[in-house]
Amino acid sequence: MASPSATSDPAFHPEASDRIEPYVWKIAGVVILGMIMSILDTTIVNVALRTLGGDLHSSLAQIQWVITGYLLSLAAVIPITGWAARRFGAKRVYMTSLVLFTVGSALCAISTSTTELVLFRVLQGLGGGMIMPVAQLIMAQVAGPKRMGRVMGIVAMPAMLGPILGPVVGGTILESLHWSWIFLVNVPIGFLAFFLGWRIIPHTESGEAGRLDVVGLALLSTASTAIVYGLSQLATHTDLLASAVVVPIVAGLALTGAFIWHALRVERPLLDVRLYKNRIFAAASFTTFALGAALFGAMILVPLYYQEVRGESLIATGLLVGPQGLGMLVAMPIAGRLTDRFGGGRIALGGVSVLCLSTIPLAFIGPSASIVGISTVLLVRGIGIGFSFMPAMTTAFASLRPDQLSDATPQLNVLQRIGGAIGTAVLAVVLQRASGVAPSVTHLAHAFNISYWWSFGIAAIGLVPCVVLLRAEHPRLKLSRAAANAEAAAEPLGV
Repeated sequence: MASPSATSDPAFHPEASDRIEPYVWKIAGVVILGMIMSILDTTIVNVALRTLGGDLHSSLAQIQWVITGYLLSLAAVIPITGWAARRFGAKRVYMTSLVLFTVGSALCAISTSTTELVLFRVLQGLGGGMIMPVAQLIMAQVAGPKRMGRVMGIVAMPAMLGPILGPVVGGTILESLHWSWIFLVNVPIGFLAFFLGWRIIPHTESGEAGRLDVVGLALLSTASTAIVYGLSQLATHTDLLASAVVVPIVAGLALTGAFIWHALRVERPLLDVRLYKNRIFAAASFTTFALGAALFGAMILVPLYYQEVRGESLIATGLLVGPQGLGMLVAMPIAGRLTDRFGGGRIALGGVSVLCLSTIPLAFIGPSASIVGISTVLLVRGIGIGFSFMPAMTTAFASLRPDQLSDATPQLNVLQRIGGAIGTAVLAVVLQRASGVAPSVTHLAHAFNISYWWSFGIAAIGLVPCVVLLRAEHPRLKLSRAAANAEAAAEPLGV
């Protein structure tokens, strides 16, 4: 069966109607299937490091490259996603990404040494890094600005829930199966996603590709890789100023500056940084960055609290973290509808405010705090996250022309991932320094309290770009509502 074309189906002319056709939801289901794999794999392996190290006879310093190598390959490949989508088509890039990720997963499962596993994880990351931004690009093109909020509210769920569900799925597999099944589970999902994607996902236009900006690719890929590498070294270095941490990060920032200078002087750069002249896109992008730091950074604290202070098992910990994911699951579809109606700035500001306020109680929990109380706070926190992330990203997409989306999606993904890496690194160091050699469980719980005050501060930083986003978006919303009112007033007159 030939794959459909976006230009031949009425579902792909979003300006014609606000109604979301069933075909759009089918496409959303297919891309979510592919996204789930790559998102889960950012955290599913974390719980298996001790098992992998024992079976492959490697130290923690060696086996941690299974995670670091995956993250580095993600950071390296994301910048080229926009050009690849314009050059080969978003559907073709998405299908290729699925193949790379699925083959990489199968090879990881049959690895017999740490070196093999790390190399195959890099291959897996090359595919996984492109899956999410291309999937978002496809859905942004299919949905159109008028329906963006409702569609992206569903599509964004794997990005939020994956890191939370990853440790639960990984722990469950390790309880009864060999570690290879952590990777083998991706193979049937990958085949199904490829088959459905080939039949259902349409060919869409992403603009002219032009020649590949080789200089920009070299600068940006090296920059993002260096920054992520430097941040990952904080896991094994307690000193924030250690050369293994500082040198890669400073080098990465310098290369980022060089890329911006280069991108402003060439006709078709790898990524169009001129998008940040759009105040709505700029504010939404930095909101995404701040929320990435707040969400993924704090995500390490609750599981560690349950394991180290309360002595809970791995599976029990994953289930106890679940209320936060449930809150996000409930909030996101509602946030999508509210974003379409009231604008992303207002909804994101409310969501970040809830996120900040719901973090404060966690700064007072002790070793015997009520699990029901903690779960309730996590549920509210998840609702705040659900009303924050998706509206900001949706507003960023909706503020751009269709031909700019292929530049926007990789930039938003890079910002989110680097924000998450920074938040995780900062809170890990704060917790490690605050706990030290804690003489009692009470002292250890106090170390988590200190870490949550830092988490509150990181979340509060996200309020600033939300206010900027609200102010930038307000004039456009007034014009849109005025036009809608004029159209409604004209209808009874037969105009």
